[in-house]
Amino acid sequence: MPPFTVLHICLGNICRSPMAERLLAVAMAEAAGSAPAADRLVHSHSTGTGGWHTGERMHPSAARQVRARGGDPDRFTARRLRSDYLDAADLVLVATGDQQLYVNSLRPEAAARGFVLGELGRLLPEVDLAALPPPERTPAGVRARGVALVSGLDAARAGAGPRPGDDLDDPWGRGEQTFARVADEIEAVVRALAAALLPPG
Repeated sequence: MPPFTVLHICLGNICRSPMAERLLAVAMAEAAGSAPAADRLVHSHSTGTGGWHTGERMHPSAARQVRARGGDPDRFTARRLRSDYLDAADLVLVATGDQQLYVNSLRPEAAARGFVLGELGRLLPEVDLAALPPPERTPAGVRARGVALVSGLDAARAGAGPRPGDDLDDPWGRGEQTFARVADEIEAVVRALAAALLPPG
């Protein structure tokens, strides 16, 4: 069985989504006790809705933010979104509501698995984590808990769309302060997600 798969999406796949990809990996490594163990449990990867930066490395400012938070920005290559990435994802996290609309038009059946990153952070406290399958440090256990968590998140939004405040600002072309603020917002949400998948204790 494949691990619980999280697909992060932004526009060009060199700023927001790669930061989310690598910062979720950091959060899962901390929750699991090691990076190799985390890699077995959750597959975190990213893509962009546009192909302008396909084949490029992570934006240098994004890479600095990942590194400053204990992550590894190396061996990253920007990719353009494909339908099979959506088909294989258990959870789809997009940067903005506009991107969510695009993803839903591309794959309507993925709508229940797709959230704006800030929307997910806002909804997580509304899910009864005790009602999910018990946390297990196995690929099958984390995937079962993750799939149930996504279902609970979808139920919690009760058909409502994301709010404007759920969007992540695009830091491209802006200063280090903006990259740091966006990275802080991403880190807060992916740490909460990792804690929901693998609670401490």
